[in-house]
Amino acid sequence: MILAYLMSLVSNEPMDASIPNIRKVEIRKNKVAADEVEGLKSCVDDIFAQVDKLEQRVNEVELFYLNASKRQLNGYKGSSVLKDTERLVANAKKQQQDASRREAAAAKRMQELMCLFGTMLHQLMQHKWAGPFMHPVDVEGLGLHDYYEVIDKPMDFSTIKNHMEAKDGTGYKNVREICADVRLVFKNAMKYNEEKNDVHVMAKSLLGKFEEKWLQLLPKVADEEKRREEEEAETQLDMQLAHEAVHAKMARDISNELYDIDTHLEEVREMVIQKCRKMSTEEKRKLGAALSRLSPENLSKALEIVAQNNPNFQATAEEVDLDIDAQTESTLWRLKFFVKDALEVQGKSSASKGDNNNTTTTTTTTTTNKRKIEICDAIAKTSKKNKKLRRD
Repeated sequence: MILAYLMSLVSNEPMDASIPNIRKVEIRKNKVAADEVEGLKSCVDDIFAQVDKLEQRVNEVELFYLNASKRQLNGYKGSSVLKDTERLVANAKKQQQDASRREAAAAKRMQELMCLFGTMLHQLMQHKWAGPFMHPVDVEGLGLHDYYEVIDKPMDFSTIKNHMEAKDGTGYKNVREICADVRLVFKNAMKYNEEKNDVHVMAKSLLGKFEEKWLQLLPKVADEEKRREEEEAETQLDMQLAHEAVHAKMARDISNELYDIDTHLEEVREMVIQKCRKMSTEEKRKLGAALSRLSPENLSKALEIVAQNNPNFQATAEEVDLDIDAQTESTLWRLKFFVKDALEVQGKSSASKGDNNNTTTTTTTTTTNKRKIEICDAIAKTSKKNKKLRRD
């Protein structure tokens, strides 16, 4: 809308072609005016680019708070983060460092538990009946051709010991994983061998001894698991608060940038208004006729444009008396180009209902015009808020 607005700066007053010097002066004036239009057009293009970037950031913030609302419905209580944004933003990095330290401390404590378990396992491996379970079953040597059909996951003490000592990240993460594999060693032997078989008897006996020792260690394991669960919940909450603080600051920055853009647009608009020619009587008549063809939604937006420069104008009244001749040149030109874009969008929308085979160019034009109307509508609302704040 503003770009078209700018093109009206160059007036087409008649010139006397018989006077060369005057013609040269007029040509220079026209060139200066064209340069001014190009400069203003560049400013508007920059503003559009800023608005597009801000829109992406607004969508990101909206998505974050939409997900936060869902978390509240699922039991998350939220926080007063918006009241203390600066402090939380400053502490976000510290919270992440604290979380890393807690994770490292928890891993160290788990390693200590695994060492205690290792001592217990070593004692078990020293038992006189531990021999059959020290190494993987020699399936081929013993002729156990159906072993892998019966046993899904073979396990033995040497394999467990190697996993406990692994340094490449493939080892056990907690004590319960080791416990499960130790039980598997004995259960595999009991499953494959009959109850009267010596290996079955030895496995059952050693499993009982292991369970007794495991019960002695279990309270420490349970305490550590509870502590870790509480720390993980605390870490998750800290990270949530940090994310809220970041997005709250982003929302505030967006608000400030929108205010700056609005101020810049007002400056550009004032520059354009100062250079506008007066609208003719015929143009005013056509504008009045065009207003009557607007949809109810677009007509409301047009009336808001009128109300911006006329505080006494009741745009939302049931009956509105709009005197075109009483409007300022600024209002008239803004109305003209708003109505032009709005009617183009309305026309394309009507055509698309009857014909779904519109070209890409048509779709792009319609989208661009809609975008102009949306931006003009946003500017109108922002301007209204700014005036209200100034009055307060």
